[in-house]
Amino acid sequence: MNAPGIAARSTPARGPLPRPSSLGAWILALRPATLPAAVVPVVVGAAVAYAAGSRRVVPILAALSGALLLQILANLANDVFDFQRGADTSERLGPTRAVQAGLLTPDAVRGGIAIVIALALAVGVYLTVVAGPWIVVIGVAAILSALAYTGGPYPIGYHGLGEVFVILFFGFAAVTGTAFVALGRVTPLALLASIPPGALASAVLVVNNLRDRETDIGAGKRTLAVRWGARAAMHEYAVFMATAYAMPIALWTLGFAQAGVLLPLATLPLAGVRVREVYRGRGRALNQSLVKTALLLLGFGLLFATGIALGGTGAS
Repeated sequence: MNAPGIAARSTPARGPLPRPSSLGAWILALRPATLPAAVVPVVVGAAVAYAAGSRRVVPILAALSGALLLQILANLANDVFDFQRGADTSERLGPTRAVQAGLLTPDAVRGGIAIVIALALAVGVYLTVVAGPWIVVIGVAAILSALAYTGGPYPIGYHGLGEVFVILFFGFAAVTGTAFVALGRVTPLALLASIPPGALASAVLVVNNLRDRETDIGAGKRTLAVRWGARAAMHEYAVFMATAYAMPIALWTLGFAQAGVLLPLATLPLAGVRVREVYRGRGRALNQSLVKTALLLLGFGLLFATGIALGGTGAS
């Protein structure tokens, strides 16, 4: 599997970078393209609450703010910790990282991390008042996991546990947590509806790890794509896609939602294209697959939430 390295050498140089320490450098570090992974599960959780009769808006907006802050926290932590561990070098195939490119200093990013944690804790205080002490447990676990993804003595992402992290926090915790702050309880529909966002967010991660497999080997980053090999990672991507698209059918068949929940199946042809691209793509070409998978997550999630909100069963 030398193709990624070949692609890196043959790919034209990237466009001009923002000025060091500029607003553009911070936007680059925040990685806006990753934010759908935070938005979609909250929207789905809100739809579950709406289907069960809740019309509480402010707690849901707070949950959305918290999810976005946690995603940004993870992005900033990855930027500085991956650089320090040697995973981000000049041979990187993915989008430019701010610290590695010299656009932001590690100390500046650490300061940004502290600010984001403070904001997340402020949101957490409000949600704790609204929904009780369980939110403290979820929030603290999410913050620690975001930092430990690439930092600390046992970085999650370096030991093949990235997909587990994503499924837990961008699927289960985000969907059920949002439903909980709006409803005061977690319903069976919330539990089942957490599977597609988690699966599709994991698919985004798989593309990232597949693209970076060769450089991750050199950095000692043991993602599943490194442990299992590139072909297995492609199969993993297909399994996550299939899981996400099977769940609306299961929810309808089992009576948790009406036929509207099948709306995301309209994006199934696009999912097929994405799978084919991942099986065929190599190296930097997978950057587009990553962006398109994130957009698919957004489109699927909005349709999924709409179907649940309009066709969910209030007793679920």
